[in-house]
Amino acid sequence: MTPTEPLVGHFAGQAAVRPPLPVKLVIAGGFGVGKTTAVGSISEIEPLTTEAAITEVAAGVDDLSHTPRKTTTTVAMDFGCITIDPTLKLYLFGTPGQERFGFMWDDIVEGAVGGLVIVDTRRLDDCYAAVDYFEHKRIPFAVAVNAFDGQVEHGLDEVRWALDVSEGVPVLVFDARERGSVRDALLVVLEQALARSQG
Repeated sequence: MTPTEPLVGHFAGQAAVRPPLPVKLVIAGGFGVGKTTAVGSISEIEPLTTEAAITEVAAGVDDLSHTPRKTTTTVAMDFGCITIDPTLKLYLFGTPGQERFGFMWDDIVEGAVGGLVIVDTRRLDDCYAAVDYFEHKRIPFAVAVNAFDGQVEHGLDEVRWALDVSEGVPVLVFDARERGSVRDALLVVLEQALARSQG
């Protein structure tokens, strides 16, 4: 190779390909709202989960009335990733839903550009802590109402009013079991983060 030859074409004419930009998003919400399901639905790798069996003691603390078939719970975080296009890869971190694991949130959320707060309209009060957290930290977020059994208990305007989120916070319906639905919700969060970064 002579000093005048470009380095980019050194390997049989191959152009250097820049790896996709890594972007961290957090998926949050109350106990049993679908965070682990959402990560599992969209992740292109086998998701890392920190599920533990729900013990009799935990069952006495956590409200299982709306999730009677739930036998495990996230005790640290969920992790997955999805390549949006050749330039962008999302790394997804799901938070534990119970308040007693709240001490982990700062570490999980550090470096995130945005958050998706998943809501079960049958128990809206379970997601207040997540909404308050993102508002307090000034992290862009969207509210995603999980359509359990294909339906929601309240309209989106009612959900917005109950959560007291500003008009600038998107509130949408999605299905945590459906890959395309989760993707669309995450893209809304990305749009929020981009809009915030542009001032």
